[in-house]
Amino acid sequence: MEKITLYNTLTRTKETLTPIAAPTVATYSCGPTVYNYAHIGNLRTYVFMDELRRVLKYAGYTTKSVMNITDVGHLMSDADDGEDKMQSAARKSNKTPEEIASFYSAVFFKDLERLNILLPEIIAKATDNIPEMIDFVKTLVDTGYGYETDDGIYFDISKFDGYGKLSRCNLDDALAGARVAVNTQKRHPADFALWKKAEPNHIMQWDSPWGKGYPGWHIECSAMGKKFLGERFDIHTGGVDHIPIHHENEIAQSEALEGHKVVSMWLHGEFMLVDGGKMSKSLGNVYTIDDLIERGYSPLAFRYFCMNTHYRNKLNFTFGGLDAAQTAYDRLRSAISSCENAPKADKNTLADAAKIKGNVNAALYDDLNFPLALGELWGLSKLNCREVYETAKDLDAVFGLKLHLPPEAKKLDVPEEVKALAEKRFEARKNKDWATSDALRAQLDAMGYTVLDSKDGYEIKKRN
Repeated sequence: MEKITLYNTLTRTKETLTPIAAPTVATYSCGPTVYNYAHIGNLRTYVFMDELRRVLKYAGYTTKSVMNITDVGHLMSDADDGEDKMQSAARKSNKTPEEIASFYSAVFFKDLERLNILLPEIIAKATDNIPEMIDFVKTLVDTGYGYETDDGIYFDISKFDGYGKLSRCNLDDALAGARVAVNTQKRHPADFALWKKAEPNHIMQWDSPWGKGYPGWHIECSAMGKKFLGERFDIHTGGVDHIPIHHENEIAQSEALEGHKVVSMWLHGEFMLVDGGKMSKSLGNVYTIDDLIERGYSPLAFRYFCMNTHYRNKLNFTFGGLDAAQTAYDRLRSAISSCENAPKADKNTLADAAKIKGNVNAALYDDLNFPLALGELWGLSKLNCREVYETAKDLDAVFGLKLHLPPEAKKLDVPEEVKALAEKRFEARKNKDWATSDALRAQLDAMGYTVLDSKDGYEIKKRN
């Protein structure tokens, strides 16, 4: 097993990974709330999570990874306000929450497959683990950390001395920044819901010691982490948006229950921007993987695009940037795959290849520095020997870019009007009507298309 250093958000330092039960590394990753399509900003986080798991395996560790699927309890506001996102989606579409969750879960997993993201060993649906959540909340109530109001059970953050240690927000700041007059029965405005009592018309509810209701969003991850990974585990991952509320609350309730530190290291992926600004439906710049595919991009080119920026840095998405990533990715695959039948390396070239692979490994083991590792791969691709192909094939276990395969042929979506003109031109050529043929070629050229003639017919090409 290789030495790996990772940036721990909790301590704000790089630390050497020291698994609790080596060689197994136990990780928990916050998964999607399956009420809508995952956009490319969401998916960047899952690329980062996949990078981590692949590096761990490549370094010789065994992974025990859990990812949750939130299909109840995540309200429209992270601060326990508003309608349940699943119920809202069900109401708007006139479908059941189960139908909504099933559909969007399937789309999400399809997106992961397209991006060559390996699935964690354990996928945990919130609705499959309600009893564990109820037991968790009951224990917090019994020990004085949880208390009951008319609308639910809340966690008293003033009783947990370490509240704010992940986000570096002290208790006074948390109380000052909390929304007031939302629930006057809360002891403190920043106290968060462990369990919500259901209104009669709420379509997702379970029996509990406090009547019918449903779990709070934060308790889900704590309860499922405990169930599948135990009272201590190595790594918890998520997006930076989870730091100030969701993960802060997870730490509070989990450590209050166990009486000790539960997660050794917290890792967070940064935001994705679009054209330098926020991704927003109102701005019309929220894109899915399907949107990228429809525009002619490969999902793995998007993966490559993500890997060119360190997971702890903001990533600015532009279509110009994705164009450049698609071109670079295709060239890298072409250069590497062409070495499959290249001659074997001489002694000096072998030494160069070994040095480059060592540099790649060093970058990967230094807080998942994929941008630096990709730069080294480009150096490897220029050696032009059989060992380039073999080394890249080995390294693809961690990159997941199908590096040793030739670039995928792009399917050109040719408009029907262009097809019709090309066919008329083909008929004119068969009839030796060169004037008409030339006129049609000029018309196609003006539309941005070129026709390549062959003895068997023709091929339509889109000009760059």
